[in-house]
Amino acid sequence: MGWIETGSGGYAVTLEGTRVLCRNAQGRTLKQVPAKLKDDPEVVRLRQLAEWLERHERECREQVDAWLVRSLPVPVALLARVWPDPAWRAALTDLVVAPVGADGAADVARAGFLRDADPERGLGVVDLDGDSVRLGAAQGVESVLIPHPVLLDELDELREFAAELGVEQGAQQLFREVWRRPGARDGEAAAGDAAAGDAVEAYAGGRFEQLRHATARATSFGYRVRGGHAVCPLVEDGRALEAAYWLGEDYPDAETWTGSLEWRDRAGRRLPPAEVGPVAWSEGERMAALVYAGRVVDEEGDAR
Repeated sequence: MGWIETGSGGYAVTLEGTRVLCRNAQGRTLKQVPAKLKDDPEVVRLRQLAEWLERHERECREQVDAWLVRSLPVPVALLARVWPDPAWRAALTDLVVAPVGADGAADVARAGFLRDADPERGLGVVDLDGDSVRLGAAQGVESVLIPHPVLLDELDELREFAAELGVEQGAQQLFREVWRRPGARDGEAAAGDAAAGDAVEAYAGGRFEQLRHATARATSFGYRVRGGHAVCPLVEDGRALEAAYWLGEDYPDAETWTGSLEWRDRAGRRLPPAEVGPVAWSEGERMAALVYAGRVVDEEGDAR
């Protein structure tokens, strides 16, 4: 965007990313927009545009995150349509994508880093051998999955390969924290997993001086708060469910202690661990861990 003249003093303004810049009559770029230009129509217009761009960028990242967390196939044609938009391109570039077959299953062995999307040629990806390939109608690919990292085999090796390629993902995928259900993979489980019955107790007992501190922390990460719980809506294998982590339901300024983490189906039935898929399990523990990390820690380092 070029420089736009304001209505006073020879000042001109422009937008760099989502930041409004100002230069004076001598052509020198100032550190900030002068206070006297706060209500200038051009400055107001650019600031409104900057706010819209910030909101748009956030919404693009949130949508990509929803595709990843809910394991939703994304049409190749849709990705090609939004690719010219810088905000969408920033959120999508270098994400690992895997072609989805006619049976609805993703072929993770053919996954690659997304580098381009074109309506005619389909998606351009760098596969896990370092080769540039296309995924689109010509290859029999109508949609792709943005797989959750818990679904990716040899995740550590894939992360190393991404570092070698200089990959920087706008949406958190490869370097997203992963938790596995105890015993889900040859006895492997993330440190801290502790299940009692149908609930995880590893994140219980976290003290917050005020309930509002716990709920504010949950909402700051994009989670809903309902009925005393932080809630993460999920879809896995086409089945809707939610992870729910107890925060408390006293007065907002009352002290509170966190409780169990559990998973529930659409009808509100608590699910036994065996019925919780790998993505839902990982995302539930991720939510609980993020909130729990904000608990009160005393001077001796005792977080409880």
